[in-house]
Amino acid sequence: MSPVLVGTAVAVHEGGARLLPGLAALVVAITMQLGVNYANDYSDFARGADTPRRRGPVRAAASGLVAPASVRNAAIAAFGVAAVAGLVLSLAVDWRLLIAGGLAVAAGWLYTGGPRPYGYLGLGEVFVFVFFGLFATLGTTYVEAGRVGLPAWLGGIATGCLACAILVLNNLRDVETDAEAGKRTLAVRLGPRRTRVLLAALLVAAFLAALGVRGLPLLAAPLALYVYRLSAGRDARVLVGALKRCAELEVTFALLWVVGVLLP
Repeated sequence: MSPVLVGTAVAVHEGGARLLPGLAALVVAITMQLGVNYANDYSDFARGADTPRRRGPVRAAASGLVAPASVRNAAIAAFGVAAVAGLVLSLAVDWRLLIAGGLAVAAGWLYTGGPRPYGYLGLGEVFVFVFFGLFATLGTTYVEAGRVGLPAWLGGIATGCLACAILVLNNLRDVETDAEAGKRTLAVRLGPRRTRVLLAALLVAAFLAALGVRGLPLLAAPLALYVYRLSAGRDARVLVGALKRCAELEVTFALLWVVGVLLP
């Protein structure tokens, strides 16, 4: 929801926010997130990446709680809803958005699916930054205001960095089991120490982008420092806690961004 909030705030500031396109963008964003998570759950199970040694929360397919085919079908259904909402939005606003939507659905499935999943090649953060940062934020602003300026770009960079930080923490938690399963995430390639350096860089970059909107999101800096401190832990529960706090950080940051942009 965070990039949609940020993109909508920018559109309101530029005097062009429209409710229905904004709601459609929110539907696309949420169902894309659901689709990616279900697809990741299914594909990791099918490839044997979710072993009993995995330290994160229970996965639906690997745990046996849900039939793998049902998880796959849930992913397809979520992507289907995103595609329909995106199609209606594109036809109402700009047909070129169909290209962005098609790329987003393909990226969601191919993250851990397909013959050469890019999530296994250390490229997950790149695509998260592009699609859950730039595309989601700039796309929201565009469908509501019809134009994209510097504030939208700054918002896309900030939300993209924070979304990447969530993925970095997730992969940091799984670095040992991913390496054993042959899943060469960026955290596996960098190692824990340099992965924490990357995490710090992403958090700093997000807050630097916030300086372009009066810096109000800087009020969330203590939570960012807390997240970084938790990332030094090796206990799975601590790292899961860091992951949750980082998600809270992105939402808090987005809400502060909204206030910062809309203040007279």
